[in-house]
Amino acid sequence: MTSSQDQKKAGAGPFVLSIDAMGGDRGPATVVAGIADSAALNPDIRFILHGPAAELERLVAKRKGLSEVCEIRDAADVVSMDDKPSQVMRNGKKTSMWSTLDSVRNGEATVAVSCGNTGALMALSMIRLRKLPGVNRPAIAILWPSRNPQGFNVMLDVGADIRADARDLLQFALMGASYARNGLALDRPRVGLLNVGTEEHKGRSELKEAHELISQAADGAQFEFVGFVEGGDIPGKKADVIVTDGFTGNVALKTGEGTASLIGDLLKEAFAYSPLSRLASLLALTSLRRLQKRIDPRRVNGGVFLGLNGTVVKSHGSADATGVSAAVKLAFKLAQIGFTDKLAARVASTAALDHDADGFGAKDGTTQ
Repeated sequence: MTSSQDQKKAGAGPFVLSIDAMGGDRGPATVVAGIADSAALNPDIRFILHGPAAELERLVAKRKGLSEVCEIRDAADVVSMDDKPSQVMRNGKKTSMWSTLDSVRNGEATVAVSCGNTGALMALSMIRLRKLPGVNRPAIAILWPSRNPQGFNVMLDVGADIRADARDLLQFALMGASYARNGLALDRPRVGLLNVGTEEHKGRSELKEAHELISQAADGAQFEFVGFVEGGDIPGKKADVIVTDGFTGNVALKTGEGTASLIGDLLKEAFAYSPLSRLASLLALTSLRRLQKRIDPRRVNGGVFLGLNGTVVKSHGSADATGVSAAVKLAFKLAQIGFTDKLAARVASTAALDHDADGFGAKDGTTQ
């Protein structure tokens, strides 16, 4: 398989994805199964798979047709979930995660996908890919199931950095709007700033300052700022993009995932309570399966690192083949639309603006 810079252009397939085969809790067999599912559904996907060559060659050979669209890069070492980011940056050159990011850095692949250690992946991504000019802190954006017509809301940051000042939150709003515009096909996304209440006098000083900055930037950047939103609005219809710091976002994310799992367990328990309830579960089987699919976190698996010179999709470490396939599907979609270049253009259009944030947005009137 060959790769080229031309494959990075939007709309010009096939699209090459760089996959870390060794980062997940379930091992490389699950990652290979996930990419095989994706390859079977779309002939325009190509893979560069990173990990111990002998083991990956054996796993890939078991999947019909996968070897034809998959190039294996030997990487003997693995970043474990217990490794500290500083250790990985010093000693991780032979790891599959390092090799995965280098394929994007070198222009061989468009998007990187890893199930590995989030802290190490973000640290390595910033070192190997570098931050976009004008970006202070990268952010991790996720798709959250919602009541909106598109079915999902974008939320960021969900854990790239626990800190964020007013200017960081402004950049998150710009990057989140670009992600919603390109990933969810929303011409004018609605952006909300997460707070403890919707009143403008509530919240920390940096949130009040961010409210002012985002409000000033909205028209130029072609999004609608709906002001402060609360936790209940994350899956709601008030906003398409929810902006917050990484600490709050990560707590909300883990709480949402835990609640979805609890609801599933409680439904199973309720329908198993008596013979009559078991009969009711059979009658409601179709509806229950629809609900399970709707709240299944595996099917929206994949956080996107925004603000880097290259796109990285972080899959859950515990993802099964379905989850890996969902992360690959997201990466493929971002590659198709040329998201990296569009986000870079959006950030570049704000870099020369003054501290008051007047005139945010592309000066030629285009949207990114």
